[in-house]
Amino acid sequence: MFLVLWEFEVKPGREQRFELVYGPGGDWDSLFHSDPNHAGTRLFRDMSRIGVYLTADYWLSRKSYEEFLLLRRSEYKTLDAATEDLTLNERHIASFETAEAIIN
Repeated sequence: MFLVLWEFEVKPGREQRFELVYGPGGDWDSLFHSDPNHAGTRLFRDMSRIGVYLTADYWLSRKSYEEFLLLRRSEYKTLDAATEDLTLNERHIASFETAEAIIN
């Protein structure tokens, strides 16, 4: 499993639209879900900072995520440009791979 985490600071008054676009079933999830290696998207709202959200995108592997980005680059960039008016800031927090125990 591969996990990609992004943090967004949403423009005041745009929170509801942001949640629709970035949450499960939204525009981003729909784009990702068009790939069979996408394992889901979760949207989290920060309870201590108004307008701050975290997205967690799950993929079957790092390789499948990277291949998706290459194959769907144009659609990704188009959607990114269409939704940039919703946020003040966005940053990639980190990407994680499942830690598998090594058994000898």
